Amino acid sequence: MRVGPVLALIFGLSGPAFPADLIGSHTWRPDWHGAGGFSALWLDQAGASFATLSDRGTWVTGQLSRDADGAVDGVRVTARGPLLRSTGERLRGRESDAEAIARVGDTFFIAYEGAHRVMRHADGLQAAPERMPQAPDFEGLQPNSGLEALASGPDGTLFAIPERSGREDRPFPVYRFRQGAWDQPFALRRDGDFLVTGADVFDGRIYLLERDFAIVGFRSRVRSFDLTGGDEQLELQSPLRRHDNLEGIAVWRDASGARRITLVSDDNLRAYQRTEFVDYRLD
Repeated sequence: MRVGPVLALIFGLSGPAFPADLIGSHTWRPDWHGAGGFSALWLDQAGASFATLSDRGTWVTGQLSRDADGAVDGVRVTARGPLLRSTGERLRGRESDAEAIARVGDTFFIAYEGAHRVMRHADGLQAAPERMPQAPDFEGLQPNSGLEALASGPDGTLFAIPERSGREDRPFPVYRFRQGAWDQPFALRRDGDFLVTGADVFDGRIYLLERDFAIVGFRSRVRSFDLTGGDEQLELQSPLRRHDNLEGIAVWRDASGARRITLVSDDNLRAYQRTEFVDYRLD
């Protein structure tokens, strides 16, 4: 069916992402009850082993297969289970809203909103986490707009970013955890209606995944910054409705040396949405 330019604009059927190249999109249909709501993504350096979190308080690990172009074409789950409290019980209610994941060595860190906090999983995602210090500002974050992004630097420094900054003219604060304490050394410019959904650190830069909801669908954007919040660069911006609700991001380098971004969407456990793995090439 042919569509006019106005409808094509509305439904995201024309126009490339800028300036990255879309390599592929794979819809994942997990085969267990309650699967979905995947809001975070970690990938190994080869873009194969993955961990993802549901904002319903569960975790999944596995392997991604890729086609000849390097786009995800299959998902093999190797383990999954519930996220736990530090005391060993399963998370329930508002404390189970896991939104971001980062890894330092063999240790995973998970950021939550609702009950805003970051927890340390030194013994794997299946084990009870360890408590760690929390930034005083976390208590004042908005109820459904708290910690959405968590990334780790090469030296183990953690960077946590909330979904909202409080006002449209206020930049997104970046909270940094190093040497056992949090500070807030810089902020990232807030631009337009886009809000934070994820982040990763790669080659000395923070890659910030953002989302804008426009009634009929989503548009997504990735900007990158140096580790002081400067040197802002637009890496990609998708048209409206090209993708679903992208919330997890991992940046890596393929065998050719090109930077790659893999993203995962949160379907909100709704039948009219989908969980998809999306791949872009930046170079």
